[in-house]
Amino acid sequence: MSAPARSPRPPRPRSRRPRWGLRLATGGAALVLAVSGIGHLLVSELESGIHRVDAFGGLDNRPKNTGGGVNFLVVGTDGREKITPRAKALYRLGGAPCRCTDTIMLMHLSADHRRVSAVSLPRDSYARIPTYTDATGKRHPHHPRKLNAAYAEGGPSLTVRTVEHLTGVHIDHYLEVDFTSFMKTVDVLGGVKICTARPLKDDHTGLDLAAGTHVLNGGQALQYVRSRHVDGTSDLGRIQRQQRFLAAVVHQTTAGGILLNPVRFNRVAGALLGSVRADHGFGAADMVALGRAMSGVTPASSEFASVPVILPGVPVKGSGSTLRWDQPKAERLFATLREDRPLVADRPKRSGATPVEVDPGRVRVHVLNGTNTAGLARRADRALHATGFATTGSPADAATPDVRRTVIAYDPVWDRSVRSLAAALPGARLKPVVGQGAVMQITIGADYAGVRRVRVEKPRTDAAGFGAVTGDEVVCPEGATRSL
Repeated sequence: MSAPARSPRPPRPRSRRPRWGLRLATGGAALVLAVSGIGHLLVSELESGIHRVDAFGGLDNRPKNTGGGVNFLVVGTDGREKITPRAKALYRLGGAPCRCTDTIMLMHLSADHRRVSAVSLPRDSYARIPTYTDATGKRHPHHPRKLNAAYAEGGPSLTVRTVEHLTGVHIDHYLEVDFTSFMKTVDVLGGVKICTARPLKDDHTGLDLAAGTHVLNGGQALQYVRSRHVDGTSDLGRIQRQQRFLAAVVHQTTAGGILLNPVRFNRVAGALLGSVRADHGFGAADMVALGRAMSGVTPASSEFASVPVILPGVPVKGSGSTLRWDQPKAERLFATLREDRPLVADRPKRSGATPVEVDPGRVRVHVLNGTNTAGLARRADRALHATGFATTGSPADAATPDVRRTVIAYDPVWDRSVRSLAAALPGARLKPVVGQGAVMQITIGADYAGVRRVRVEKPRTDAAGFGAVTGDEVVCPEGATRSL
């Protein structure tokens, strides 16, 4: 549309000052046009890569979404057909793929687009599979099984129906991610940083991580989220690791500006959608809109929980041991989702502290000053005490004042406890001394740069009783990173 004609004005003296307003306006308009063009191409390209699945066909008696927000059912499957033989051998992915689910998760995006809540549903949960008719026309009455049997018996549609019946949560969209798309997406992100307070080793998946912080590539990340034989926690421990991993992904995509960069977002979304399956109602335009909405989400506004269960498991004929949900707590959890309320009530945050396995309050420490800096041992003693360590409160001078590197002398029988102390003093050299006893001795060296705060790697239970945590409580603190 042409601009309306204006009455001529007397010419103004020519200014020597740059016309910044005009330049900014012109630059802004060009940026909008460029982003709009990229966005159109992005949507068209992504749309062609999405594999469709009928996840809602024939469903009836569905719960209503009365609280607002959008609910996704995210299912991780065992698809590995496109993984190379070398990668299969390297990451222990041999054997034929099964028609089964490794992960089942409800994700809720709040109505104001400021919060994401992820609730893991253990695949071994006791469930009553609803009555259904299979592809041959045979009708199956409702029957008890493990939750992941719903996918094996009736695919996405029966999985959606079973989860809705169990939780009372209306599912708006269905997303199915296999091993291939998972690995590709992590690699396109440039790897994902995770941290662990203790070594993690699983002979089944090949996972082998030392205590500390690591950047995992796609295959290593798959090992991390799949491992069930790290300790005695089995699937519940694996769920906790999956939550930490998701928190790390949220941190990386938001802090790295991926969601606001059309080109990088296109690469990540393209890798994900290359082998993902989604319901017919979830298009590429929805994904772009979701990406924009997620741009305001941070680790602090992302929440993670698992359905509370009652141990030990309960055997079901033909299915083995199943996990029974703690029904009162589970109902409160799902009611919170349905009502679009946060899972985590306001409470003091503990972000920025390094997670450790042994409570620092159980670690006894004596500090010596190995430098010529007066009062350094006393300051270190106070800093260690402030982060929770049981210091003696009586620092002293070391035998020599020329120690270059901080040393922690400890009895090898306390090898787990010393890792908590080492996390508070990154870079310190560990010196095992047989027979030293329970008190560890720190000799402060010239490299001393302060004490890093630590916390026990154990999520606090929220007031509602379902153990939800925010992403900033489980994401890695800033610091050194080890690439594998």
